[in-house]
Amino acid sequence: MTCLGNIVWLVFGGFLASLGYIFGGLLLMITIIGIPFGMQSIKIGVANLAPFGKSVVATENAGSLLSIIFNVIWIIFFGWEIALVHLVSGVILAITIIGLPFAKQHFKLIPLALAPFGRELK
Repeated sequence: MTCLGNIVWLVFGGFLASLGYIFGGLLLMITIIGIPFGMQSIKIGVANLAPFGKSVVATENAGSLLSIIFNVIWIIFFGWEIALVHLVSGVILAITIIGLPFAKQHFKLIPLALAPFGRELK
């Protein structure tokens, strides 16, 4: 079921969303300061390719000072907008019965989009 869900996810917007994350990450990596943020954006883009059957887990450096500082910067400049898009998309999809599994995936991606440093989708 997860394979079918991932295929439908890719066909109906997941692939384009992933390309947006990856392209945005590459643009962020133009500057040296943007490299860590670009890497996180690319990580979210790759995770967005196949979200079914995975869950957001904390990594071993999740509570480090550098991760917290980077997450605060991420939330201020990028994270709240991305999380808001996932929230609105999830709510719209949750209105229909057939969209509930996809809404669940959007809701699952909100914490990763809001604070990606110290988290990954496994």
